[in-house]
Amino acid sequence: LEQIAAEFPGVEKVFAIQAGREVRVVVTPNAIDDGKASELSELIARKIERELQYPGQIKVVVIRETRAVDFAR
Repeated sequence: LEQIAAEFPGVEKVFAIQAGREVRVVVTPNAIDDGKASELSELIARKIERELQYPGQIKVVVIRETRAVDFAR
């Protein structure tokens, strides 16, 4: 499951959680914008449907995170 999601460009990390019922995909914010993140989640879901046999459903979550940190002294 993690391997399928990791094959896509722009993917940094992949975590299968909740006994494989959810896949969280962390992407590079510079490479993937908000529109592409939505498209990527759909592409990953369709590839999982084609390549795996599983009962129920698997939730695919794409996380695109930008952090800004500064210090007050």
